[in-house]
Amino acid sequence: MDLTGTGYCASFNFRRTARAVTQLYDAALQESGIRSTQFAILVGIAKNQTVSIGALAKVLIIDQTTLTRSLRLLQKEGLIKISERSTMRQRFLTIAPKGARTLARSLPLWRKAHKHFVATIGSDHWLELRNELEKIAHAVIEIENPRHLSRVAGE
Repeated sequence: MDLTGTGYCASFNFRRTARAVTQLYDAALQESGIRSTQFAILVGIAKNQTVSIGALAKVLIIDQTTLTRSLRLLQKEGLIKISERSTMRQRFLTIAPKGARTLARSLPLWRKAHKHFVATIGSDHWLELRNELEKIAHAVIEIENPRHLSRVAGE
């Protein structure tokens, strides 16, 4: 079996790095009672509320079914509210009061971890890397579904 080149696999390297970064932020957020994945969802809702599940899935670039599972847990914990289906068969998300308190409690912890992360890799490097990551995300979306970007841009 020839495994030559597999160490250059984009998926392997992105997942490996994502796990390391996730562990850093999860540890920082531990005392707030939420994980970095939950933090990202709460921030996504807070920045865009009232937001449909489909729109949030596009913002976070996550499968709607996977997102819905995470949202149910956040709803069960009282952190978000999920509306009944509207006439357009959509459900909308808002931050519940408990979610707002949790987000407020977690933001200083996130800021401290993020400041340390940026200081470690360098702010200029982080800004360049962040821009490159955004370009890669859009390129991969285009590869997967060429019409997706035109729909997102037209919204």
